[in-house]
Amino acid sequence: MDIYFRKRRWNLGFIVIVIITFLLMVWYSNSLMDKMAKDERNKITIWANAVQRKAEIVAFTNNFFKEVAAEEEIHASHIAKAIMKLSSPELKSEEDLSFYLDFIADNKTVPCILVDENNEITSTRNLDSSYLERIDTPEKLQKTIADEKYIKIPINYHADKYVYLYYKESIIYTQLREVFRDIIHNFFSEVINNVPSLPVIVTDSSQQVVLLHSNIDSSRIKDSVYVKNLVETMRIKNEPIQVMLDEHTYAYVLYEESFILRVLRVFPIIQMFLTAIFIFIAYLLFRFARRLEQDQIWVGMSKETAHQLGTPLSSLMAWVEILENENVNPDIVREINKDISRLENIAQRFSKIGSIPKLEVENVNLITCEFIAYFQNRISSGIKFQIKIPECQINACINKHLFEWVLENLCKNAVDAMDGVGTITVEIQEDKQFIYIDISDTGKGIDPKRQKTIFEPGVTTKSRGWGLGLTLARRIINDYHNGKIEIKYSAVNKGSTFRIKLKKFSNVTKYEKKNHSNFLVDCKQYLHCFFSRH
Repeated sequence: MDIYFRKRRWNLGFIVIVIITFLLMVWYSNSLMDKMAKDERNKITIWANAVQRKAEIVAFTNNFFKEVAAEEEIHASHIAKAIMKLSSPELKSEEDLSFYLDFIADNKTVPCILVDENNEITSTRNLDSSYLERIDTPEKLQKTIADEKYIKIPINYHADKYVYLYYKESIIYTQLREVFRDIIHNFFSEVINNVPSLPVIVTDSSQQVVLLHSNIDSSRIKDSVYVKNLVETMRIKNEPIQVMLDEHTYAYVLYEESFILRVLRVFPIIQMFLTAIFIFIAYLLFRFARRLEQDQIWVGMSKETAHQLGTPLSSLMAWVEILENENVNPDIVREINKDISRLENIAQRFSKIGSIPKLEVENVNLITCEFIAYFQNRISSGIKFQIKIPECQINACINKHLFEWVLENLCKNAVDAMDGVGTITVEIQEDKQFIYIDISDTGKGIDPKRQKTIFEPGVTTKSRGWGLGLTLARRIINDYHNGKIEIKYSAVNKGSTFRIKLKKFSNVTKYEKKNHSNFLVDCKQYLHCFFSRH
């Protein structure tokens, strides 16, 4: 168990180091993102303040233009009053007449049109010839007056006789209004062009109509649903900046984080994911290299063990020949030969470790019976075997020596678990595709906490031993035979059942089945005689 716990401690330490590394990476990445977000917010604040100051300048310019326009409007009304005064019968002297005429003559900005009762133009002021050509008929004149919102002043020059004076905003006011429109347009253009690389939308006071936009797909800005959702998202993420153009005209500037910052916020997750993959691959490579190194050590030790067994085996075979010539009890010689044969099988097992074993079609029933017959005579008399083998022949592609090694490891573990007293049940079953070999004992069982790790190297429930028997059994069955070995059942103080699952080989001739049937009868008779004698 020490090897297993050392391995668990090493794995736990590795996991702790990985978790700490991840946490440090997340903390450092988040700190960088927070700094970048703070810098971006500072830039946006500076930009917003600059926008507000420029908006104040625009608002001041607008108010100034309005004051000029008001002055021009007063000037136009004074001209209208002067014209009315000239036509008034209350005009007293030539001095008054000269004063009003001079005032009217000084008008060089307010467009005026004087018409008679028939709507015929009698006089104009501050209108060019091209404009006059557009109003050369009473119908055109009335349409132009309505469209351009001229102010009408009736002048009663005699009894119920009237002429009419039409005037509109001054040329200066019109020019100022166009200049102000250019200023507003340049203001918004400058706002958009100086945005610090982040999506921006300028809307009207309702926050529904988009006036300008930057760093946003122009093709999607026409989609009203998309714009509505985008404006709502920007409003939630950042408070809109209100830009006052004058007392009654204002707009809103909405923005969100830059694309780079949004990508960088996701980058730590991607970085963690890639780092996790890299660490996982490195861990697998490390385990593979470590396992390969261990395998090479075990392969070398196994081959050396097989080589060292060769010399005493040859010597034992020679001694057996001497014993036969000395007329020793034949039963003793026969048992010694069985042990020598067993040692040869063990040597072959060790010699095959590290190389791909050769699989042949073997009779699983016969191999199992032969092994039990040998094994029964070399364990405590308190251990009994129960054999449940079907009458039909069951074949599988296996390596006989390695398969016997698996049976031996499972049976030895069962004997140790029962402390020399109990029953081992060996049952073989089959279906259309697979063979199932169940080996059960009536021993101490395995704690549920250890069942998941019982096949790991170094894991053992015995006070002594290296904990490699089940590890080798799993490698032989899973890796070499493409089968499966598992704990089918285990309960503390009730016993355990291990199951071996192998792929069935069903291509057997009738002649082979007949010979197998005869041999199986002989084998069962042999086992019956052997167990009863034992």
